[in-house]
Amino acid sequence: MSLDAMRERLPAYAKDLSLNLSSLASETVLSDTQKWGAFVASAYAVGQPDVVKAINAAAEAAGLSPEAAESAKAAAAIMGMNNVYYRALHLMKNAEYRTLPAKLRMNILANPGAPKAEFELWSLAVSAVNGCGMCLDSHEAELRQHGVTNVQVQAALRIAATVNAVSRVIAGELAAA
Repeated sequence: MSLDAMRERLPAYAKDLSLNLSSLASETVLSDTQKWGAFVASAYAVGQPDVVKAINAAAEAAGLSPEAAESAKAAAAIMGMNNVYYRALHLMKNAEYRTLPAKLRMNILANPGAPKAEFELWSLAVSAVNGCGMCLDSHEAELRQHGVTNVQVQAALRIAATVNAVSRVIAGELAAA
């Protein structure tokens, strides 16, 4: 399924999402690799099969390298774990848990297979989908150290929000059918 075909599947009540998807696919604030990596990472974070397939196809057609796509998927994978763990630590009243070592393997963070700023941007997008404020702050601070602007951070967040919403609408429509 193409991105346009996915947009056409969205019901009338989700027209804003369709328009946002179209404009974000044409976004120029991010490089194509940054942009399509954010799309891929966000799609994998939500995991709706039709959306994952459409975004993978669009990213490949736009020239996202297999290595960058793999790194974006790795961001979704590791943040799927980290976002739950660190969000829980943040929400728990007992601060003692924040002093304990995580004891979770996170080797991909040291060698993500893509430039650090790109991986951090994709991790930020996934952290937005997964709702981890602690991780959002951490990745945003790292992005600032790499010279990523607030407008670029916002673009990744807009991609994450739109991919999440599109995925939820398509999943809901499939469930209702």
